[in-house]
Amino acid sequence: MISKIINMVDRMKDAEDRWLESMFQSEPIADDGFSDRVVWRLWRRIWIRRLTLPAAMLIGGAVAIKPAMQLVLVGSRLLNAVPQELFVAPAAWISQLPIILFAGTVLVIGMLSARMLEE
Repeated sequence: MISKIINMVDRMKDAEDRWLESMFQSEPIADDGFSDRVVWRLWRRIWIRRLTLPAAMLIGGAVAIKPAMQLVLVGSRLLNAVPQELFVAPAAWISQLPIILFAGTVLVIGMLSARMLEE
């Protein structure tokens, strides 16, 4: 079914509408392939941008592997130097863990709600 609104618009064309239609129905201007070259360059630039970031990430990740492994080794040595008593949670905290998680969840939901209301 064709909408009545579209039919009404087709019937109510003024002079500007007819002028625009006649202008866009004309033959394209011969430009000796200039438009095709511009479109090709735009597509080439788009693909270069699409491929450059992932390639740079791979190269950067490959370069950063050795220093990252050294940081992991230094971190493990530092953790071995710290007394183990500091890592053990007190028994009173374990019974309060559901309340702490609930309060954290409410806090995060409240912050997100406030941000959504600002927008």
